[in-house]
Amino acid sequence: MPALCAVGILVVGQLYTLLPVLDELGGSWSTTTSAAGWATTAFGFGYAAGFLFSGPLSDRFGRRKLIVTGLLLTALATVAVTLASSLAVGCAARAVQGLAAATFAPAAFAYIAERIEPTRRVAAMTWLTSSFLSAGVLGQVFSQSVADAWNWEAVFYICAAAMVGGALLLHTTLLPDRASAAASALDAYRAMGKLLTKPSLVLFLLTTVTLLCGFVAVYTALQLMGPASLSDRPDAMLLLRASSLPAMVLVPLVTPFLVKVPAAQRVIGALLLAGTVSGMTALLAAGDGLSPVGLGALLFVFVFGIAVTAPALVEAIASQAGPARGAAVALYTFTLFVGASLGPLLATSAGDSFATVSTVIAGVLCAGAALAATGQYLRR
Repeated sequence: MPALCAVGILVVGQLYTLLPVLDELGGSWSTTTSAAGWATTAFGFGYAAGFLFSGPLSDRFGRRKLIVTGLLLTALATVAVTLASSLAVGCAARAVQGLAAATFAPAAFAYIAERIEPTRRVAAMTWLTSSFLSAGVLGQVFSQSVADAWNWEAVFYICAAAMVGGALLLHTTLLPDRASAAASALDAYRAMGKLLTKPSLVLFLLTTVTLLCGFVAVYTALQLMGPASLSDRPDAMLLLRASSLPAMVLVPLVTPFLVKVPAAQRVIGALLLAGTVSGMTALLAAGDGLSPVGLGALLFVFVFGIAVTAPALVEAIASQAGPARGAAVALYTFTLFVGASLGPLLATSAGDSFATVSTVIAGVLCAGAALAATGQYLRR
């Protein structure tokens, strides 16, 4: 599990590594900082689309084989990003990078379901999910630190080398693949189609879109239009990103208590918490009363709400899928990262101030809570 979680942080972190270096990227590609944000969106859409293919591929070819092969392909695509000379080429390279990176998560979840004993499986799933979410913070902290010391290209070279190392690590650590008796890929897509006929499940999938959309939009807005108080200290942004990490660690530790609350109620409550915090952030930012310390505290609670919501959504969606749980998880991960892809667009189009964007994010997350509440009502 430590090996899977470490590689999971590395892989999912690629979605977020561009956020701290958008200015430098815009200069290298002769475009604006806002336009450079499309490279994050391109990765997210490639990543989301890849989940629809990697689930059946994992069933057919084996968990370890797909993970190792996917990491090596992702390493090549990561290097290709540094060779891009324009925004269009960079976005294409990022889309391929996302498509290759999508091989990891479905295979990792399936490996846990098959190889971890039932009494430890929930804890293992929670740790892996938390590692994916913590990548949103760690990816940015790593990227900013390396870019400040060298340049943005070094971020991608180091990540590519780490992926090759991760492939070797997991090839050694994971158990060999079992003989496959999987159904055809067409059967998997038929199962997805049947799930999409359930209104309550569709509403929870729409809720999933709002989750990382709000999360990524917050950090994009901080980079592009953060409060003026952040400019007074060069290290303020780095510390602000790192301040959310304890929330990621806290969630798995309190999971034994959280699971006593039904999954749908956890989704609704946690999203309302994150939305309320975003609204409070908007009010304080509008009144120039938002210090770096205060913003760090608010981000801690915001990220805690997001981190509680993610595994609860998996549980709520899978519980409606019957025997088609694999297809349900594929749809969940697809919609999750569609939302992540929309986050930068939300941040750059919602307004030109951090307060305005925070207000819109609050509305998006509260709308997600309303969708989940409606979905839960329809299940009764």
